[in-house]
Amino acid sequence: MAIKNSRTTEQSSLYHNLEKMSTDELLKSMNEQDQTVPLAIKKVLPKIKKVINEAHVQMQKGGRLFYLGAGTSGRLGIVDASECPPTFGVPQGLVIGIIAGGDQAIRKAVEFAEDDTKQGWKDLENYHVTPNDFIIGIAASGSTPYVLGALQKANKNGNKTACIVCNKNSSIAAEAQFPIEVIVGPEFVTGSTRMKAGTAQKLVLNLISTSVMIKLGKVKGNKMVDMQLSNHKLIDRGIKMIMGELNISEAKAKQLLKKHGNVRNAIDNYKSNI
Repeated sequence: MAIKNSRTTEQSSLYHNLEKMSTDELLKSMNEQDQTVPLAIKKVLPKIKKVINEAHVQMQKGGRLFYLGAGTSGRLGIVDASECPPTFGVPQGLVIGIIAGGDQAIRKAVEFAEDDTKQGWKDLENYHVTPNDFIIGIAASGSTPYVLGALQKANKNGNKTACIVCNKNSSIAAEAQFPIEVIVGPEFVTGSTRMKAGTAQKLVLNLISTSVMIKLGKVKGNKMVDMQLSNHKLIDRGIKMIMGELNISEAKAKQLLKKHGNVRNAIDNYKSNI
């Protein structure tokens, strides 16, 4: 008999005897569950909107965006933060992901790192946090001590705080000024929050960082005009952006990109000279 748990992320899977399923059955069942995640996010779009608007205000004041989490949640925050500089051309220190256990925990679990209520704030202090910084705690359970303790201290420090959790009425959501609770239900493999909960957190992080960067002016039209040209694929993309925007030849676009260093500067300088 399934044991009932108040945390939906810990409740027994809706599927049984997974080891007896065929590959087709496994794929069909997991895919069915994955399709429920965007619908769960849709229900909390107003909450996500508040986080985006507050983060934008703080970053306009010179603040930074911090993600703080443990395990899968921490890794997802680091992934999102690390992709902002190459995608939007912002400095490395503008969006920062922190994981319980330090950088070694990105690849290998660090035992009991998430259970320290004081370490989260200590890790934030290494970045000389100011009240203008916006701090988002990420925890599927909504109870990770590492995240909870950090948000408590951040609130006392005068920071704006938010969270992304996947259970209702959690201690972290109660502590965060702008809570986001994405209730995805039981996991396909009971308690494996790297699945639906992790997918939900990743999608919400995409919504937050992309929207904030657009509001900060890091996108023109629908193009990543400030992206870092760190490989041949991105250079080729930049050339095509310039060609399309200015209606010029590939050779001329390539020359402008090489001269000005990024797509925005190439377009702006060309138009100003005209």
